[in-house]
Amino acid sequence: MIATYNPYSLLEKKILVTGASSGIGKSIAIECSKLGAKLVITGRNFDRLKETMSLLTGDGHILKVLDLNDTDNLQEFILDIPKLDGIVYCAGIQKTCPTKLIQRVDLDEVFETNFFSIIDLNTTILSKKLLNKEASIVFISSTAAGIVAEYGNAIYSATKGALTSFAKVLALELIAQRIRVNCILPGMIKTPLLNKILVDEEQLKKDEERYPLGYGNPEDVAYAVIYLLSNASKWITGTNLLLDGGLTLK
Repeated sequence: MIATYNPYSLLEKKILVTGASSGIGKSIAIECSKLGAKLVITGRNFDRLKETMSLLTGDGHILKVLDLNDTDNLQEFILDIPKLDGIVYCAGIQKTCPTKLIQRVDLDEVFETNFFSIIDLNTTILSKKLLNKEASIVFISSTAAGIVAEYGNAIYSATKGALTSFAKVLALELIAQRIRVNCILPGMIKTPLLNKILVDEEQLKKDEERYPLGYGNPEDVAYAVIYLLSNASKWITGTNLLLDGGLTLK
């Protein structure tokens, strides 16, 4: 009995992961499947989603191509998914721009993907009662959400700050149903997105020196997500879990 006990088990839990075609979302889906979860994975790129699907442990998983910015497809999307025990909102984009050069079109683009589309999907799922009792919702936010300021990162920071604030209120509104809502705030993670932000190898090395434990890996975020999806965190809601490799200790 002791040998098989695992409070972090996700056995038979049905979990939706957005942005599962690459990076953090892909890792979350893979690691959750190893603990017995049945995944619904979404993203815009079918070929990359297929690759994620091929790496999932177990069977019974569902692949759904979905552009979260296309609200017309949300109703069709939810017709084919089961009632869920967990959701991980991981889709997002980055745009670097000095504050003095920010245009409304830049704000619209990043807010649409990082905030509005997530809220649209979440509202649709809640309105159709697609969450089981005691389900867990996890938003992947960022240390940029009011924890650490970076030059040129105002738009991205604003979207993540909005998402984190939204999650807190959502946690309050869903607590009567025993549905938990939490955020994870990662620092810099080694993903393809990192190379778009810092393209120079020397720049990357210098930036990583700010982190006493170095840059994080996608799996580091995935393990934190597993904790918040599992029964091990059944007494935790409305929190922001900081994953920053010691960045804010300085």
